[in-house]
Amino acid sequence: MRFRYHFIVLFMGALVITGCVAVEPDRIDVIEAATETSFPVRTVQLTTTEEPVPSPSPTLKLETETSYPTATLAPDAWQKMPVIPEISDTARQIYQRGLQRGANPNAFSKIGDCESRTTWFLYDFDQGPKYYDLGPYTYLEPVIDHFKGSFGRLSQVAKPGFTAAAVMTPLWADPAQCQKNETPLACEYRQQNPAFSFIMLGTNDVARPETFEANMRQVIEFTIDQGIVPILATKADNREGNHQVNATIARLAYEYDIPLWNFWLAVQDLPDKGLQPDGAHLTWSPNHFGDPEAMKRAWPVRNLTALQTLDVVWRGVTQ
Repeated sequence: MRFRYHFIVLFMGALVITGCVAVEPDRIDVIEAATETSFPVRTVQLTTTEEPVPSPSPTLKLETETSYPTATLAPDAWQKMPVIPEISDTARQIYQRGLQRGANPNAFSKIGDCESRTTWFLYDFDQGPKYYDLGPYTYLEPVIDHFKGSFGRLSQVAKPGFTAAAVMTPLWADPAQCQKNETPLACEYRQQNPAFSFIMLGTNDVARPETFEANMRQVIEFTIDQGIVPILATKADNREGNHQVNATIARLAYEYDIPLWNFWLAVQDLPDKGLQPDGAHLTWSPNHFGDPEAMKRAWPVRNLTALQTLDVVWRGVTQ
């Protein structure tokens, strides 16, 4: 029976992992060099100069029984939404509900595919200052101190090939760490007990975009029901060709009145929009936020804007 289980996992893994091939950041030989063309460096603490997107009226009633919203967003409005979100009363209510349930206010979880693996996404901030340089962003030191231990943690739901469906499927849970019939997401939340959760899905969902929204709703609603503040993230790539996945992510963030980290916007001025030639993986450079050359690559921009988002969400729900 154990042999059969591992055979199934290996077979299905081969099917999904092809959409998210790991590229080690220290393997300089396999990372394409950035073009020599001079590009302006985007200020990552962005606020859009376009017409602002209106905030929805919160309809999520967390004090008693949870009900879900029906607000709508124009299909292309997400491209004008700022990189760093504003915080709503709904997010504050979710956070307070989590505290009442015993959530750890110093912990967050990471949900995603290979681009969210520990060694790339935020990992350095648990290794000490010699592994990163905040440059002009020293105001982020308190958020790094507050969430120490979460940055380098190996998440149960940040693995190569993961989709919105996979994180809610018990078959993908680690049998050595998760309970019988427990989904990877439930396993992660039980182990980490976070107050916040980065949800960074969509790149591997392009094969079946028609199922993405329904699966994402399950992820979002399960997260909210646990009293965990979901932080949805748009993706840098456009593998589906029409930005359908990002439009869906932003619309769901708008509907549920939860934070949206619009990472897509943060990389638009980078060379090749921060993507390697495969159009899926991000360009890499060390987390040296004061180095203009480093900030022409997507990985330091991702880690900086993630820290900024976490800082804003944390302060927004607690103050």
